[in-house]
Amino acid sequence: MHLSKHRTARTNRTARAALAVLVGALPLTLAAAGTGHAAAPEAGAVRTAAVAAVGLDDPAKKEIAMELVSSAENSSLDWKAQYKYIEDIGDGRGYTAGVIGFCSGTGDMLELVQHYTDLKPGNVLAKYLPALERVDGTDSHSGLGSAFVNDWKTAAKDTVFQRAQNDERDRVYFNPSVKQAKADGLRALGQFVYYDAIVMHGPGSSSDSFGGIRATAMKKAKTPAQGGDEATYLKAFLDARKVIMKQEEAHADTSRVDTEQLVFLNAKNFDLNPPLKWKVYGDPYQING
Repeated sequence: MHLSKHRTARTNRTARAALAVLVGALPLTLAAAGTGHAAAPEAGAVRTAAVAAVGLDDPAKKEIAMELVSSAENSSLDWKAQYKYIEDIGDGRGYTAGVIGFCSGTGDMLELVQHYTDLKPGNVLAKYLPALERVDGTDSHSGLGSAFVNDWKTAAKDTVFQRAQNDERDRVYFNPSVKQAKADGLRALGQFVYYDAIVMHGPGSSSDSFGGIRATAMKKAKTPAQGGDEATYLKAFLDARKVIMKQEEAHADTSRVDTEQLVFLNAKNFDLNPPLKWKVYGDPYQING
């Protein structure tokens, strides 16, 4: 098991709002944040799920998606344990934190704390809003530091903050990517491929963003909505993504594509139905049906 956190950070967030407006925040579809959730074993974890052939926004399928991403980013299926996660991973984006890797240098952490404050004025993180505004776009810790780190971990015990993290994850990443995948005629696997890509690369239209990767793939293959073959298109998308991943040292390990998503694709498991077996960074994981 990798002891270090496999957190991802995103680039080109300036186009985030344009993509996010495609969908508003949806009601939380997962189990209520803050309820009891037994920690899954990390490397070699196994979970059992019974899932019908539905979209990724089905609650059971969405749970699978959260666990798949967590296996790549945190070497654990227990994604709910990551509300309290926070560290500077030295990638130039300041602090990376929470269930989706919100970053102090890329704006989404600022938006998260603002949303939390809208839900719960006077919360323990509200006083950091001016500092988060100042450090946006930089890797600075000015006005944050150890006090902020400690207060983040305190806030993570608050179910309102957990809800806020889920809300922002859905508004900025999950909902837009699933909506786009459905429009492209992709089933649950393709919807997950899009979601995992937008988590790492961020929304936007530049070549190294989710939109840019999709545009590159569409030059190589048609989407199912355009009359193309689903497997051929997804392979083109994953190939395009790997090129971008290898351009940044923090993302150069492409196992989340090679030994996870391509495994499901090669098995033609377009509905992302259990049993699912995969590896990330050499660690084996399993979700049984």
